[in-house]
Amino acid sequence: MRSTARLLRHASRSRANSISFVGLGRMGSEMASNLFSKRIADENNSRFVVFDAVPEVAARFIIEFRKQFHSANITAVDNPEEATLASGTIITMLPSSPHVRQVYLDSSGIIPTLRSMPPLDASNTLCIDSTTLDVQVGRDVAAEAQAAGAGMVDAPVSGGVTGAKAGTLSFLVGGSEQSFTRASPILAHMGQRIIHCGPAGSGLAAKICNNLVLGVEQIVVAEAMLLGQRLGLDPAVLAGVINNSTGACWSSSVNNPVPGALPDKSPPCERGFEGGFATGLMIKDMGLATDVSKESGSPVPLAEAAEKIYIEAVRRYPELSRKDFSAVYEYLEGMKR
Repeated sequence: MRSTARLLRHASRSRANSISFVGLGRMGSEMASNLFSKRIADENNSRFVVFDAVPEVAARFIIEFRKQFHSANITAVDNPEEATLASGTIITMLPSSPHVRQVYLDSSGIIPTLRSMPPLDASNTLCIDSTTLDVQVGRDVAAEAQAAGAGMVDAPVSGGVTGAKAGTLSFLVGGSEQSFTRASPILAHMGQRIIHCGPAGSGLAAKICNNLVLGVEQIVVAEAMLLGQRLGLDPAVLAGVINNSTGACWSSSVNNPVPGALPDKSPPCERGFEGGFATGLMIKDMGLATDVSKESGSPVPLAEAAEKIYIEAVRRYPELSRKDFSAVYEYLEGMKR
């Protein structure tokens, strides 16, 4: 690990060509791998810094990345402070609002570190947060970053682990035009669609609305697939009908919850629902939707019903919390029996 003192001595002259990635979970590890590998192809002198709350995760990421890029200049650090001192671009991909507050606002966090830096270094810093979190928390953190002199965008993603691995994510971006322009080339290394949704917090608002649809959709697809089989339909035939008819949606055509329903694809159900978007995270996202609906006065009866179904699924089968949210199919199947 590099010490903070050493990072301080070299920060000003090396930060411009360095990118720090904070949070190497299922999504973050795939995003960082794509970003770093494409950056190496574009600029041979790039430097990469990673941090995860679990040091072994960061160490494992570096080992795997160096298998492909033996001479990559990549280092793990001890905390967000060191990640900020090391790099002019800081990307965070964290589980939820409390983790964002901690990484950005704690004493060893990103924003207090920016405040301690020379104004020019702070103004040359861009923060990109891809966490799906509470809209107001996102706006508050962005305001703090801007007050410290840095640029910041909220850039939650759509596309799941599959999209992160393939580099085909959609980024829903909130922030100023200037910060969006700065962030776009970086996001383009991790995704295919980069959509400016408006000022700070707008990307989060769009993501919450999108995941409201997704969470409800996945339950409906599970219901239809179970009903179809009960009526004697082959799952692959039924999926083919849905995916080529008015019921077509991502939850059926890509994330279908029935093994064998998508012969040419490998959704999480083909591997025991491992490796996808965790049901626990979907519960968090549905909660964000129902919370903001109360604040805004906009009714979301289907979101409320879906949230209860996911919560009950995990209550009955706790192991589903870490499995892909399409595993709600197993809960419904259990209800059928």
